Amino acid sequence: MFRTALENDLNDVERIYDEIHSAEEKGFCTIGWERNVYPTRDTAEAAIKRQDLFIEEVNGKIVGAAIINKLQVDSYKQGTWSVNAPEDEVMVLHTLVISPSESGKGYGKAFVKFYEEYATSNGCKYLRMDTNERNTNARTMYRKLGYKEVRTIPTVFNGIPGVNLVLLEKVLQ
Repeated sequence: MFRTALENDLNDVERIYDEIHSAEEKGFCTIGWERNVYPTRDTAEAAIKRQDLFIEEVNGKIVGAAIINKLQVDSYKQGTWSVNAPEDEVMVLHTLVISPSESGKGYGKAFVKFYEEYATSNGCKYLRMDTNERNTNARTMYRKLGYKEVRTIPTVFNGIPGVNLVLLEKVLQ
């Protein structure tokens, strides 16, 4: 089940961020995020206030979260997009997280499907997202789901210096 996150979901989303930071610090995965820099509780709190944080819940447990909105980060201006899409028809997926203890169960793919359906229901057929170049698992999943890598931009991303940000897009028919 997918739904808009509520204030009382904040601790669960923060828990998932912490699980991912711990997994990366122990070398179990490579995302390219930094604890206490991005993502943080403040990241989720701001998204809840904007009402653009969504959660994935399975049997009453929050297993994933993502921010979905029309806000394109500054680096997107450097993208070589296949279509010069009108801003109001572009939906963006930010900070998709699935609890490491729930990985491999298809929850990430299900979240991307939800994102695509949400975009369609909001009149957007142009989908954009980004990921750290080092996050090969996410890049592989997005490629399998039909997303095209359009450009890699060196940037300071959400306070993290030295990030090679991979821009991805998909146009829905």
